Amino acid sequence: MTAASRLTKASLVVHNGIEPGFRIISRSSSRAAQVNLPNSITMSRIFLVPVFLWILSPSFPIHGVHGEQEMIASILFILASITDGVDGYLARSRGQITTIGMLLDPLADKLLVTAAYIALVAYNPHVVKVWIAVLVIGREFLVSGLRSIASAEGFTIQASDLGKLKTVIQIVSVVAAILAHGWFEWHFGWFILPVEWTAITAIYFMVLVSIISAVDYFVAFWKQIDHASADRRKKSFVLSRRKKDATAPTQ
Repeated sequence: MTAASRLTKASLVVHNGIEPGFRIISRSSSRAAQVNLPNSITMSRIFLVPVFLWILSPSFPIHGVHGEQEMIASILFILASITDGVDGYLARSRGQITTIGMLLDPLADKLLVTAAYIALVAYNPHVVKVWIAVLVIGREFLVSGLRSIASAEGFTIQASDLGKLKTVIQIVSVVAAILAHGWFEWHFGWFILPVEWTAITAIYFMVLVSIISAVDYFVAFWKQIDHASADRRKKSFVLSRRKKDATAPTQ
């Protein structure tokens, strides 16, 4: 290609509003980058929430005497909970962390947890009391609010080990409460597993860990916000001193 033809091609590109060396990214490719495998898994967890509620409802067609309804609901909840770790791992390992993923992932987690405890209040009220569901949902609202304030202030609070333990205990307590609706105890030869008492123990242990983790998160937030406020006051003081020095008359 001669210099004249290259100049003509460049002028045509600039004439069309595109500078040479720049690549056009269409809206369709941008949407494809947002709807990736991790985000698809996250959205599938959201879609499983109404299915889970339908299984626990009286309109579900399978009500066997051998606990078929409880087993199906438990398996579905476990699979939905597993996707919480899978989508995060895939997003980090594949470098596919997107804005929509950061929005949908915590939303899916809270929808699944709150839906489970609200449904269990009606499904197995002997194990899951109303105040337990209110406490769990209130804790989720509190942590979400603190995260929003922290994000607005320009800092983040990492999830503690207590928060991770709380998540695991929530999964165990929900599954145990579902199974306790169909069985009082399981017999394995000479060994007897008290299903209902296991569910009650898991639920109250979950309540205890939820309260402790919420207090721990609030303390970490308070330390960070207090430190951020001190930095702003210090920066404001330095700026005011500089402004005062600049306007002071010279000797």
